[in-house]
Amino acid sequence: MTDTQHIKIQDYAYPLPEERIAKYPLPQRDQSKLLLRSCDGTIGEEVFSHLPEYLPKGALMVFNNTKVIQARLHFHKSTGALIEIFCLEPFSPLDYQLSFAAKGEVSWVCLVGNLKKWKEGTLQREVAVQNRIVTLTAERVGEQGTGFEVRFSWDDTSISWAEILESIGELPIPPYLNRDTEESDLNAYQTVYSRIKGSVAAPTAGLHFTEEVLQNLDARGIERNEITLHVGAGTFKPVKSEEISGHTMHAEWIAVPRTSIERLLAHGAQCIAVGTTSVRTLESLYYIGVRLHQARAEQRTPSEDDLHVPQWLPYEYAASTPTPLTSVEALQEILLYLDEHGLQTLHTATQIIIAPGYEYHIVRTIVTNFHQPQSTLLLLVSAFVDGRWQEIYDYALNHDFRFLSYGDSSVLNYDALKDTEA
Repeated sequence: MTDTQHIKIQDYAYPLPEERIAKYPLPQRDQSKLLLRSCDGTIGEEVFSHLPEYLPKGALMVFNNTKVIQARLHFHKSTGALIEIFCLEPFSPLDYQLSFAAKGEVSWVCLVGNLKKWKEGTLQREVAVQNRIVTLTAERVGEQGTGFEVRFSWDDTSISWAEILESIGELPIPPYLNRDTEESDLNAYQTVYSRIKGSVAAPTAGLHFTEEVLQNLDARGIERNEITLHVGAGTFKPVKSEEISGHTMHAEWIAVPRTSIERLLAHGAQCIAVGTTSVRTLESLYYIGVRLHQARAEQRTPSEDDLHVPQWLPYEYAASTPTPLTSVEALQEILLYLDEHGLQTLHTATQIIIAPGYEYHIVRTIVTNFHQPQSTLLLLVSAFVDGRWQEIYDYALNHDFRFLSYGDSSVLNYDALKDTEA
């Protein structure tokens, strides 16, 4: 077991008063506060709209273009009992886009609220779609991990699953907001650049960006690049074990176009990441390259399993490899794999956990919000700032920053850079 696995989550607790949790966003996205933290530990603050001024000209900035789906469905049993079905990820068809386009029937892995009231049988409700009334049926098929496979079917095969969700689904907002979803959330809880449907939670670091901020990035010569990670409900899963070795990371689906990997290589495999979801995707690319390289070294054809990033791989690899692959070499391995399989996009899943002891390979600056105490996201930040997360969070608490999904933002530079910039 690595030293990282022995980290005690209690060491990442901090007092977060309820009033510091932003229940709603500011009226203007880019007027949130922005904490600035340099490599030498100096902390200051700005307004988010000025972010481009603090980023190096000509840098590469990577955004997660996922879009939050209206994933909560409500059914009433004949007895009157309310059953909530929270759609987490597609089961059949497994591909997100094929599932959204499906007509007549799909299966999803779901969480079920008020489960004790739905022990058997089907649930039905009428849905108004395109001025037509459709009957939607939900059938619980079996257990899938901590959730259930639920088969949905409807009696109009000209209607897609995406249209069903958009007609009756409710946008899921974080449980710690302690309120119901409101009409304003339909816009506020999406980034302005969201495009690819699939998340059940927003990549919240991106919520501060406006078209004007994006234009100012362009004017500064900062190249924008997109990847996709569909954020799962596991992003809110608390670490309940005393040591993080007892915590199982949720797997999340990622998609990275070949062009994005090529742009990373053109920038020396270094970039600015918008949000922890972009960080996890980018750093996973390094270990996908490592696994593909290992398969070739073993003189075997890489399989789809070699594209998956297990939770503890980074720490096991670091402990067993005296001369690790460079980030450029790792990305080149992925391009070779894509070439060999005639693919334009890398599709896979990652369970990577980034915690103190992790060495970053690709990300050099992070734009991120302020995260929950004792969360894996706080561990990720701590690894990035050489364990000095408390200084950042104390500053934010003492200077009226707003926390969590609808809260304020920060821009953090990788602490390891201070050794190379001296």
